[in-house]
Amino acid sequence: MEREERFSFIARVPDEPGALHRVAAIITEFGLNITRTQYDQRIDRETVFFEVIGDAGQYRQVLDHLNLAGLLQTSLPKIRILKLYVYLPHQAGALSSFLDLVRQGGANIFFIDFDERGRHPERVTISLNLDQNGVVDDLLGQLSSAYKLEVVEYDPTGHHLDDTIFYVRFAQRVRELIGDGADDSFLLQFLHDINHTVQELMNRGRDPQEVFANVLSAGQTLHKTSKEGFYSDIQQIQVSDLVTLFCFQMPCGGNVFLFKTGDELVLVDTGFGIYHDDIVQMLARYGFTDLSKLTRIIITHADADHCGGSGLFPVPCYMHPGTLEVIRQANRAYGSRSEGSVLEEVYTTMINLFSRFAIPEDVHLFSSEPQGMVGPFPIVGEVTIGDLQFLVLEGLGGHMYAQTYLFCREAGLFFAADCVINFDSLTQARRDYSTLAVLLVTSVNVDSDLARTERKAVVQILNDLNHTRGQEERPCLICGGHGAVSVLDHGRLVPYGTVTHYAAKE
Repeated sequence: MEREERFSFIARVPDEPGALHRVAAIITEFGLNITRTQYDQRIDRETVFFEVIGDAGQYRQVLDHLNLAGLLQTSLPKIRILKLYVYLPHQAGALSSFLDLVRQGGANIFFIDFDERGRHPERVTISLNLDQNGVVDDLLGQLSSAYKLEVVEYDPTGHHLDDTIFYVRFAQRVRELIGDGADDSFLLQFLHDINHTVQELMNRGRDPQEVFANVLSAGQTLHKTSKEGFYSDIQQIQVSDLVTLFCFQMPCGGNVFLFKTGDELVLVDTGFGIYHDDIVQMLARYGFTDLSKLTRIIITHADADHCGGSGLFPVPCYMHPGTLEVIRQANRAYGSRSEGSVLEEVYTTMINLFSRFAIPEDVHLFSSEPQGMVGPFPIVGEVTIGDLQFLVLEGLGGHMYAQTYLFCREAGLFFAADCVINFDSLTQARRDYSTLAVLLVTSVNVDSDLARTERKAVVQILNDLNHTRGQEERPCLICGGHGAVSVLDHGRLVPYGTVTHYAAKE
């Protein structure tokens, strides 16, 4: 007997009485247990999502029977909409003859409107979907030879469709973001995941259309801010006799830090994978044309905006063992009390996809055994960069399991990842993008209470260090995961030094 597993599929049911019951009856007939279903006519009139538990043999039988009954969605047609006004003769069979030509031309009808008692009794308004680009000219040639017609609109994206096929249209827009390489089975699973997020947020009182819009906005913003739209805000700080630190604030997501020493370059975090080529070009603009001097990357945590480009640099990546496990699990809530949250899991899938997450292959792990303590934080490693010696501290898991910090007491440097951030230094565009994550997972921290405790502990360490440093020394630099490198001034985070701007198209 096969073991029980969890499966999912998408049903395509006609908008008629009993259609949904037919799907449920087939599932029941073969002994599967329905654990989730979602259907909302306000979103899409014919699409129903199912999750079931049973063995693989039962699941295959259900899919086979649903497919035979025409109730299983197995593909997502590409949408190219042609809207026409067609003027038909006032005679019996005219509409039927026209529809025959449409069918022979390889088009599917999405919309038709005709009323001989209306304002245009001789005109049929029709919207057609053409699966292939080349069909358009052929079909227009056939129709125009038989009827007077006007082309009202040709929309190869399907953006102007109404919501009768909402999920097909949504998938089309996702395909535009990730490229045509994604096959239909992948997109169907992605739709299933996003629908689960929508269902969860609807149960919390959110508007489903707003949720779908936020998902697309996350991907669209990444695309708009890459290539010609890429920019960065930059700080350059001499932190010791031998080491210069650069902080690059990405358009969206986390900072990328670069250490320059006499003979090597070291990165702390890499930003989103989608920004990789843009970052390389930016580094060249600042004189870093020889990236063979890049010897290693240190990853603070597993969020895509901090390590999504790590697999695109041919150098070793150093991280906490838990960070590697979060990456492998593709669930940013792994190892936390929120681990079972569907919102966290689906958000990870979504943002990794849109941002082109590249998993590193050459990974070196810090220790999982404490080698001492700094405040409440275990020391899990040491890192030498030029003449600087850093302690690697394991966080408490408030923002994410296994988030780590770099701390150099002598130079007064603390890389706080997403624990301590100068939010006031963020531009409105960066704040807006960060808000999308909050809207989709309700909080960017997997444990908000623990995150507050963790932040207080880091600030206490920094205040204590500032009290012991001499008057002639600068305050400890706080290198947050987002925003400007800052110092604490009477409890406030204040950007340190000069911030300059870089734009790809300048």
